[in-house]
Amino acid sequence: MNRACRKRLTRLNVEGPLAPYFEPYSEYLAGRGYSQVSYWKKTFIVSDFSRWLGREGVAAGDIGAEHEEGFLRDSARRHRSKARHERFALDDVRTWLQANGVIAHEAPALDETFELDQVLREYRSYLQRDRGLATSTIDNYSGVIRRFLARISGPDDLRLASIRGADVTDYVRRHAPRDQTFAAAKDMVTALRSFFRFARYRDYIEVDLAATAPSVAGWSMASIPRAMPAESVRRLLDASRTWRTPAGLRNRAILLLLARLGLRALEIVRLELEDIDWSQGALRVHGKGRQERPMPLPHDVGQAIASYLESGRPESTCRRLFLRSRAPFDGLGSHSDISQIVHRAINRAGIELKVTGAHQLRHALAVDMLSKGLSLTEIGQVLRHRSPEATRRYAKVDLEGLRAVALPWPGEAA
Repeated sequence: MNRACRKRLTRLNVEGPLAPYFEPYSEYLAGRGYSQVSYWKKTFIVSDFSRWLGREGVAAGDIGAEHEEGFLRDSARRHRSKARHERFALDDVRTWLQANGVIAHEAPALDETFELDQVLREYRSYLQRDRGLATSTIDNYSGVIRRFLARISGPDDLRLASIRGADVTDYVRRHAPRDQTFAAAKDMVTALRSFFRFARYRDYIEVDLAATAPSVAGWSMASIPRAMPAESVRRLLDASRTWRTPAGLRNRAILLLLARLGLRALEIVRLELEDIDWSQGALRVHGKGRQERPMPLPHDVGQAIASYLESGRPESTCRRLFLRSRAPFDGLGSHSDISQIVHRAINRAGIELKVTGAHQLRHALAVDMLSKGLSLTEIGQVLRHRSPEATRRYAKVDLEGLRAVALPWPGEAA
């Protein structure tokens, strides 16, 4: 139920400092598509929290993390409900109160001994405000730094000034993802150097540790694109024709965008309703480097998107094209959500592959175009490569073309 989950005044008599904000917050919850049961659980927890704040003499603008912890301890003693659900409800209402200016965003001062989450909040703010990086890049860097700091110092007693160059070198040597691509290891080193420049800029460290992060050895054009076989792509798309649930309609449209247009996972996440021009049959893609490119919308892709919008997309104020299949009905979070959708779709179709990520469908499109005689320049235009070097690697899978230029083996084999 969407808008049907409305509170009844006879059952909820809200008291305490959150009473003036309860009605708009209830409207906010109902608009996010929660079921009636979830809606009632969240509103009861917030109502109880408001009464507890009133008994403690805490004003709405003074709510902090210590008050939430105090309420959770008191609730656990009374055995009202599971603390995990209560914590999620309190996190949600705190975010709403901050967004509406009722309470300020926490920005605690840091001293010699740091707390991991505080450092990461400062670092994320630096990346966004001072460096102007995209949200996806900030999330990637923050994840790398969280793992590094937790491994080096631990989350509770974080002494940045005690980190030495040998610690950084040893960490990279031990944790560089050897079983993944060169780019993944390079991204880890880039994130570490970025963090150390931030720490030096804020005087959290006294030496330039960015220079101690070692480079990762790699060679241009060393890897071969891992493309899904053409027959597996056909089997996957044929199997998706039978999916009729809301999530199934969404997943089929996503698979077609990957296989027909070669979109990147993050480009699909960023698509909004306004990016589709139905009259012109075109799609506006938000690519790398904040570039926008119009692309033609094939008939089967447009039909799948239309079916999802008509029968699968839940009601939501979010303008993202593809939404979560369960409340809250927000947009998909990151490229990993798309990869998980592809992974589950491959397993559901009974296809056995060693690699099940989303990017292999993009590689499969490039290999298919190459087999049909398209030039590398044309392939690069379809895939929106910014450099010809990114397209040249597909020449390594053009076996017929390679046979034409291969030199004969000198002499006879022994």
